[in-house]
Amino acid sequence: MTDLHNEQKGLTLSAADEDAMISLGAQLAAVRTAGMVVYLNGELGMGKTTFSRGFIRALGHSGAVKSPTYTLVEPYQLVESSVYHFDLYRLNDPEELEFMGIRDYFDGVNICLIEWSEKGVGILPPADLVINIESEGLGRLLSYVATSDIGKGVVDQLAANSD
Repeated sequence: MTDLHNEQKGLTLSAADEDAMISLGAQLAAVRTAGMVVYLNGELGMGKTTFSRGFIRALGHSGAVKSPTYTLVEPYQLVESSVYHFDLYRLNDPEELEFMGIRDYFDGVNICLIEWSEKGVGILPPADLVINIESEGLGRLLSYVATSDIGKGVVDQLAANSD
């Protein structure tokens, strides 16, 4: 399952397996804020898309949640909010994001989950929440870092719900 540790700049959670990653995504969805921008950082195979699947399904999507590696973005028009799941792994130049109208997605209402955000430096808006995912034995360690007031509110709610 999950293990919670409070840290000075955020929160650290452990996920033992895929089900735990999905659960962590659902926990974030439960405390989401409209317009929230989340960067999901980690090497290949760390579970960024699995986490996103938990988030998106918790908001009511019942279909497949696949990695948008080739399409760059997958839209999910849900009852309470729109979620855009970006995967910038194959992006060659951040300027390509301008051609796809990236700024239209960040309207203060849509929730944006962005994998491989470092590939969009200079074009992407700042994150409200950065989640760094790394290996911990057979599981994963997720470090949540709030980078805005929105992010701080979300991290505070996650911490309160985990007590």
